[in-house]
Amino acid sequence: MNKVVASAEQAIQDVFDGATIMVGGFGLCGMPENLIRALAHKGVKNLTTISNNAGVDGYGMGLLLANGQIQRHIGTYGTYVGENKLLEEMVLKGKVQLDLVPQGTFSERIRAGGAGIPAFFTPTGVGTIVAEGKETRDFDGRTYVMERALRADFAFIKAWKGDRWGNLVYRKTARNFNPMMATAAKVTIAEVEQLVEVGELDPDTVHTPSVFVKRIFQGALYERRIERRTVRKGNA
Repeated sequence: MNKVVASAEQAIQDVFDGATIMVGGFGLCGMPENLIRALAHKGVKNLTTISNNAGVDGYGMGLLLANGQIQRHIGTYGTYVGENKLLEEMVLKGKVQLDLVPQGTFSERIRAGGAGIPAFFTPTGVGTIVAEGKETRDFDGRTYVMERALRADFAFIKAWKGDRWGNLVYRKTARNFNPMMATAAKVTIAEVEQLVEVGELDPDTVHTPSVFVKRIFQGALYERRIERRTVRKGNA
């Protein structure tokens, strides 16, 4: 039952060329930094990545883009096409296929994948290029477009705390897409800031039950580029 592995490198040893990988995070918040760095070092190619964003130039999933490891990316407005110059360039040159999905639809597609629901209908995107080539139906006088669920071979998850069985607790907004992605992959790998013994986590605080997690390890390095410490000047 002990699912602990020694490192990110060991955790991703079976990731293969052409794999589909979900990557948690919103912008640079709640992102599995150690797993991404290990994947960049491993050098697997032709990946399909499913993530809210594709990192920024030289950091996060931007490392995978720079290595030419990503063939297709499925994400939302948070993909930061304008801020990630490399992604923009690769998409325009046809080196990366980019599927932009409305953020709410993106979340529901992942949730549906984890719940075993193959597809659902939503009004979001009707009448736009989002609906092109997709089935539409009318319900109670309103048109809806059918969206397919998203699943992956692997899910890379970042949590605040986790125990040796794989129970996970996220911290504040760093939770973001991590819990739903943890349910929607064949193999879920979690990196945590604090690895604790079984029984140390209050069961009522667990966000992702261990049944969804295949491997877990304590991350070695977190750069926390999204975090800024500000100190208020004392009153004179």
